[in-house]
Amino acid sequence: MALTADIKGGSENEIKGGAGLLVSRPFAFIGRNALGWINRLGAAAIFLCMAFLSTIGRKQLSKTVQQIYYIGARSITIIMLVSLFTGMVLGLQSYHSLLKFGASGAVGSLVSLSLIMELGPVLTAIMITARAGSAIAAEIGIQRISEQIDALHTMRINPIRYLISPKITAAIISFPLLTAVFDLIGILGGYISAVVLLGLNGGVYLHSINTYVVMSDITNGFVKSIVFAIIVATVCCYQGYFAHLRKDSHGAQAVGLATTSAVVTSCVLILVSDYVVTSLLA
Repeated sequence: MALTADIKGGSENEIKGGAGLLVSRPFAFIGRNALGWINRLGAAAIFLCMAFLSTIGRKQLSKTVQQIYYIGARSITIIMLVSLFTGMVLGLQSYHSLLKFGASGAVGSLVSLSLIMELGPVLTAIMITARAGSAIAAEIGIQRISEQIDALHTMRINPIRYLISPKITAAIISFPLLTAVFDLIGILGGYISAVVLLGLNGGVYLHSINTYVVMSDITNGFVKSIVFAIIVATVCCYQGYFAHLRKDSHGAQAVGLATTSAVVTSCVLILVSDYVVTSLLA
């Protein structure tokens, strides 16, 4: 009881202190939080570099294949479902919008380019974050608070090499493949909506795709998916790995908050990096 009271009292004092600093010295509050974000960003970058340096080795192959199955193969059902209805909605909205301008023949190109360049990589990354990323953060967080990672240190096993590297490698492999599946199923959904249900000529739909979609559009979409893979895998693994260092909670509650933080941060960074990468590739 005394320990719980001390923890609650400490948390309340931190909240009151932050609120008081915000009122009395707003620039100091903003600067302190900005420096905290920069420190965490640097720590995550070092964490990613250490994981990349540990990826080389034959023993990593079997672990990486297992993670590809967990992250990629087990996510394909939700990816196909979301992509099908995303394509159908795009086909429906595009047909009615372009029909007003007499340009209904461009439905195929609009649907395909929207999926390949933007919606495919972004929605795929968000879906994988919700399904696999949250599970990865929770799994590593539980291993941390149950001292399994400390046990690996005791046995002279590098936990980053053993736990983190296969997940990041598997994410880099799985994200582009699932993005390709999303794009194909989404274009099929647009075909069903525009051609089968609304009566657009199927040849016009396919010819529009063949005419306006070029290889650079597909390449840009895959580049985005690789960037998103690195972001999601790094953030989710980092949040779980350092769940025990959270100041606002301990134990199982820390794992829950770390998982929530991993999903929210990954989704925000996906959207921010999407704009940055689009600007660089434009």
